[in-house]
Amino acid sequence: MFTGIIEEIGTIRNIEIRGPSARITISSSRVLEDSSVGDSISVNGICLTVTSMNSGSFTADIMNETIKRTAFHSMRVGTKVNLERAMKVDGRFGGHMVSGHIDGTATIQSIEQQGNATWYSLKPPSDLLRYIVEKGSVALDGTSLTVAYVDRDKFKVSIIPHTSEATVLSEKRPGQKVNIEVDIVGKYIEKLIEGRI
Repeated sequence: MFTGIIEEIGTIRNIEIRGPSARITISSSRVLEDSSVGDSISVNGICLTVTSMNSGSFTADIMNETIKRTAFHSMRVGTKVNLERAMKVDGRFGGHMVSGHIDGTATIQSIEQQGNATWYSLKPPSDLLRYIVEKGSVALDGTSLTVAYVDRDKFKVSIIPHTSEATVLSEKRPGQKVNIEVDIVGKYIEKLIEGRI
């Protein structure tokens, strides 16, 4: 489980395609503190298991299901990625409950500056839009954000300068895809209601 508060921006050092799956190596420093093989690290919102590590990087395997559901195809050697270690029970819970299980991708439609805020308009798959509610939470590339606007085919988030500087969102451009994880609580409620109808 993660909080969506990004700890560090890492850089992809190597991508090894293995048939329908892949292995990825990421340069990092902070997320390696107190981490060991078998631990979970969120990479652009994707929960990955550390399979090996050294003082400056870690490696993780990526299965075909993850590749199909995420924006992995846009990653290249040198790509910057958001990193977060799994949350500690005794730590601050500054974001929202983020599982690291990506629901799909959303396409950035526009980016607009308004004072100190940067507005991102995004189009998600229609089957995910029903879980996105105004003033609710959503994770974009693993970053916990508040939904500021929703209509029938898109939603918007507004981020402050600190979030721009501390995440890879500032490097995104219209037309690019980001990993999206909707609030899991809404999906659980829907499933429980379906079972009673």
